[in-house]
Amino acid sequence: MKVAFYSPLKSPRHPVPSGDRLMARLLVTALEHGGAEVDIASEFHSFTKEPSDERLAMLKAEAVAEVGRIGQVWRQAGPPDLWFTYHPYYKAPDLLGPALAREFSLPYLTAEASLSARRDRSGWSGMQAPVAEAVSMAVVNICMTARDRIGLTEILPQAKTAMLPPFLDASAFLLLRPVPDPTRFVTVAMMRPGDKMDSYRVLAISLAMVGDLDWTLEVVGDGPCRPDVEELFAGFAPGRIVWHGERNQSEIAAILSHGGIYVWPGCGEAYGLAYLEAQAAGLPVVAQAIAGVPEVVIDGRTGLLSAPGDVPAYADAVRMLLVDGERRAALARNARQFVERERSLGMAAARLASILKEFTGLPG
Repeated sequence: MKVAFYSPLKSPRHPVPSGDRLMARLLVTALEHGGAEVDIASEFHSFTKEPSDERLAMLKAEAVAEVGRIGQVWRQAGPPDLWFTYHPYYKAPDLLGPALAREFSLPYLTAEASLSARRDRSGWSGMQAPVAEAVSMAVVNICMTARDRIGLTEILPQAKTAMLPPFLDASAFLLLRPVPDPTRFVTVAMMRPGDKMDSYRVLAISLAMVGDLDWTLEVVGDGPCRPDVEELFAGFAPGRIVWHGERNQSEIAAILSHGGIYVWPGCGEAYGLAYLEAQAAGLPVVAQAIAGVPEVVIDGRTGLLSAPGDVPAYADAVRMLLVDGERRAALARNARQFVERERSLGMAAARLASILKEFTGLPG
């Protein structure tokens, strides 16, 4: 099976790391593990920061040219068997796939598509319309969280959906034997405006509430808001906060393997692959029960989830795991087993291959 893969927000080849790029790469790998031959169809980037009719018109004009380019290549070399778009949403719609799928009579699929009536009411209707069109025409929309599935079917009840839980190639994390230091907190997150900064604020306030206990925090990540993040933690004693900056996967795995608790509130997280990485490394998680986080952290089994926005409750959960070594160790064991047994690349590849066969009728 030849698959044309496209990610309008961030290509798998994009130089800047993020959860979106990682999941795009994981989906490509899962498709390949299932026997597909995957081609990154385009680097066309449709992201728009603010709603703008002028920007949308420009993007549509550029998309027409890109559709023409791809079509010409396919007419010479032959088309793929299907088109697969990852994460089309109101700020980054797929302006290529539907046109090419119609022209070449291809099955069209999405993964992690998102729709929201609220966005139409806040000026994004022009950008969201192509997303609704794509979801409507897709032979299947692969949803990674129940939240996303509900969002699609509430607006388009006729949309075909299938579930594929968030997953991870956890080999780099499972390879290392955990040597946990219970007082060593770890967080891995980019430093950028919006939800990430909100999470850093909640984390800084929460840790101040457990300042009477012995702990250190290791922060892995970088970004344009790093000075602001460092300012949030400036009141802590020297040596309590360790700044690692950006690190590659093997370095992150090594840092996590010596950690005791993964702390990240997760404000607005779609789900958060970093949570799966931490659990694979044997760390229990303390997060908020918000957005898609409960899809990757099982409250009471692999970590503790506090109510969204309740900062004292978050601090209490951190304190509980810090002082209750027996519970912390049990959650740590469960966390590692959860990723290894339920969220592995192999299981995702098999599930994805099954979805493609069911909804496209194509052989693997």
